[in-house]
Amino acid sequence: MNEIELLREWDADAPPLSDTARARARFRLQQAMGATAAPVGVSGVGRRPLLRIAVAGVAAAAVTATVVVTQDTGTEPRTRTVSATTVLRGAAAEALRTEKPVAPRDDQFIYTKEVIEETPVSGGPAKTYIDESWNSVDGSKKSYVSELGHKQWVPPFRKGQSTWPPSRWSELKQLPTDPAKLTATLRDMGGRPDYGRPTKADEWPMVQYFLSGLLRNAVLPKGLRSAAFEALASVPGVKVLPGRTEVDGRAAIAIRYVGPSGTPWQGSGRLLLFDAKSYQYLGTRESRKAGGTTYEQWSHLTAQAVVDRVFQRP
Repeated sequence: MNEIELLREWDADAPPLSDTARARARFRLQQAMGATAAPVGVSGVGRRPLLRIAVAGVAAAAVTATVVVTQDTGTEPRTRTVSATTVLRGAAAEALRTEKPVAPRDDQFIYTKEVIEETPVSGGPAKTYIDESWNSVDGSKKSYVSELGHKQWVPPFRKGQSTWPPSRWSELKQLPTDPAKLTATLRDMGGRPDYGRPTKADEWPMVQYFLSGLLRNAVLPKGLRSAAFEALASVPGVKVLPGRTEVDGRAAIAIRYVGPSGTPWQGSGRLLLFDAKSYQYLGTRESRKAGGTTYEQWSHLTAQAVVDRVFQRP
């Protein structure tokens, strides 16, 4: 599916979608969420699609599990029972505490540096990719992106084009920072949000998909990242994986989305990882298949900033 063409139906300047049109778009999107998206961009260059959700398998419910964390003394481990709701709300508080408000200009670029480590599941040496990208704030200029070491220029948006998560700062600023309103806005995308209507069971997978994708943005308006974590905490379907998870020698809590029976997300292998003490978001762990080989992939951002031009680093 060409995800840009799908999102064009939800362009902010277009008339509101009818219930039938919105249902049709939701069905198409849900099919795309469960399928392997085809790369877009320059022919021959392997790149994850624009509508790629690295944390797409995450939502929340009050499902508990025992995780092993280290005592403050750093000597003996102890066990603690937490819920996915607790973890995500803790991540929301941590995001609010540590965020540095920014207000990029339309003529600037969002710089990101992402480290991706891959190890063949069947054995073999690990490989590390360091991807640096420069994305136009308003989409009017060429962006330069790197995905798993493949570098390419991405042309400016054509009229009516859009992506999810939004890359235009003007679109991100329109999203509410109230968690309940954010949920309704994403659920009713393409129309006027009905803040008083309860979300239906078959709408939650799409809501968590959009929320998770929003968190993929390296830089967000003040309060929006925290709101997205809080909103995820109200989505049914996530459980904490039991046992100890290591991330660069640190104890981490992993959560995974388990959608309603029969949906494409049942048994998803994507994990969202948080520090076991502070609940700071650490990155994602998932599997990737390429050339008949399955890789375990761990990815995390190491830098993000607003810069004035492509190839400028903070």
